[in-house]
Amino acid sequence: MIEPREMDLNLLVVFQEVFQERQISTVARRLNLSQPAVSNALARLRRTFDDALFVRTAQGMQPTPLAEQLADSVSAALRHVTQALNRQETFAAATSQRHFTLAMTDVGEVYFMPGLIALCQQQAPGVHISTVRASTIDLKTELESGRVDFAIGAFDQVSEALYQRRLFRQNYVSMMREGHPLADKKITLKQFLAARHLIVSSQESPYDRINQILEKAGIGTNAHFRVPHFTAVPYIVSNSDLLVTVPHKLAASAAQPFGLQYQRPPLRLPSLQTNIFWHRRFNQDAGNQWLRALIAAHFTE
Repeated sequence: MIEPREMDLNLLVVFQEVFQERQISTVARRLNLSQPAVSNALARLRRTFDDALFVRTAQGMQPTPLAEQLADSVSAALRHVTQALNRQETFAAATSQRHFTLAMTDVGEVYFMPGLIALCQQQAPGVHISTVRASTIDLKTELESGRVDFAIGAFDQVSEALYQRRLFRQNYVSMMREGHPLADKKITLKQFLAARHLIVSSQESPYDRINQILEKAGIGTNAHFRVPHFTAVPYIVSNSDLLVTVPHKLAASAAQPFGLQYQRPPLRLPSLQTNIFWHRRFNQDAGNQWLRALIAAHFTE
């Protein structure tokens, strides 16, 4: 059996030209080769297939029965190679049925997914989008394999194999229900420390660092109420006198539906920078380019 690695692709080009033209001199001109070079290529083909392939006659180089059998397959193979080498990938969002998977935190889902769903329903009604929790996967491995298309969040220590684009930077705020005793006034540090707090015990970076700062200030060590994620926070705070410290985007999204207020806390907390990440393997993928451009256009500040 002849393996593809044993075959010089240029020999198949010569085969096809000789089969079509039947004249060595014409093939040499078409391929910008010398006649001895074409003859040498034919000699290599003959050794490879152990067949004369083309026999010189008064009517030119006539194919043998084996060459006749090979001709259609060689032509199809070269056509596929040409298409692959010159493939200009397109992505028609309006008709695409492509499935994208995004890695996010629960905060990211609350903020990004409503807007992203609305955009896709308008521009790409056939596109499917799923999310996975970023903390449960190896981002580099999943993005490299293509099982996850993008990661969106304030992720630290990402692989150099990932490209990234900044979307926005946000601060932390303290959120409470409307009518809370501390609502509608600037909260002092003393009031902040004396208040009862809901702690989000997220182990996801960088939220874990915020809890360390809160605990160092005296908040959280003796907290009566904790939840492991952010999605339940608006429900709890809207029905209690608890304060909770959350990213600004979450507070802005939850304020109106849940009757909440928020303000900058009297503690110095680091800001969060949210980026979109993708693997360099898919940097030129048309669908990948479309979705990250859509996200950047509507969420970048």
